[in-house]
Amino acid sequence: MTTLYTHQSSNIAKTWFLMTAFLVLVIAVGLGASYYMGNSAIVYGAVVFALIMNVGAYWFSDKMVLSMTGAKPIALEDDRELYNIVENLAITAGLPMPKVYIVNDPAPNAFATGRNPKNAVVAVTTGLRQILTRTELEGVVAHEMAHIGNRDMLVMTVAVVLAGFIAILSDIFLRALWFGGGNNRDRHPAFLAIAVIGIILAPIAAQLMKMAVSRKREYLADATGALLTRYPEGLASALEKISSYTGPMKSASHATAHLFIDDPFDGPHQKNQFAKKIGGMFATHPPAQERIARLRGMQT
Repeated sequence: MTTLYTHQSSNIAKTWFLMTAFLVLVIAVGLGASYYMGNSAIVYGAVVFALIMNVGAYWFSDKMVLSMTGAKPIALEDDRELYNIVENLAITAGLPMPKVYIVNDPAPNAFATGRNPKNAVVAVTTGLRQILTRTELEGVVAHEMAHIGNRDMLVMTVAVVLAGFIAILSDIFLRALWFGGGNNRDRHPAFLAIAVIGIILAPIAAQLMKMAVSRKREYLADATGALLTRYPEGLASALEKISSYTGPMKSASHATAHLFIDDPFDGPHQKNQFAKKIGGMFATHPPAQERIARLRGMQT
């Protein structure tokens, strides 16, 4: 059981390395744009705008996620079992009691959001409540509490914002090149070719980094959540049921997919064959079967 848990430090270090790479991409794209356009203010504007976006995401990401998913707050009398599970696991994890929300959606899933443990939210769908046993529900909630304790929501939100910003910046620069932007026409054509290739590849690289961050956080939260309940089989069994659900999730979007415990767009009814062929690089979550195998390996 300690094998996965001892990987936490290295996973966190790798995640922050990826975040640094995001910032380098922002600066690199801004530098390329400013050099070609002959305007040094572009790179400064890119960095400032990225920082502003991050600050906004930090303060308002939880409200945006709750609004986008249609999540509604519940009290103890609305769902005593769920509320008690969240409360007990918060005490076990040494965390403040998060707010509990419910999402009216038949697809079984759950997510956590909030800028820090004091402002955290745990949300589950109505479909999840209908198909899981108490021990399975405890496994799912423990997974989300692990996200809260590890501050994953902030890391993942910053990753999403930066990836989106790089895509926007790249698109602006590419349009400028296409419509004849740039002040210095005597620049070597090789620079133009490199710039175009770099601008096209930058958002793809940013997206891959974002997905890598999300996948690493899921493995870490699985391990930590299993240690909280001391029963990895509960979460493993829950993931089996969640990943085998065949209906679409109505409350999710591609902007929020990475927050859920399982990819809401990767059920048996809508597998992306191309993504599977290239090793799932564009998946927001690791394969459910691999997560389940790791969890059950913790019991040996």
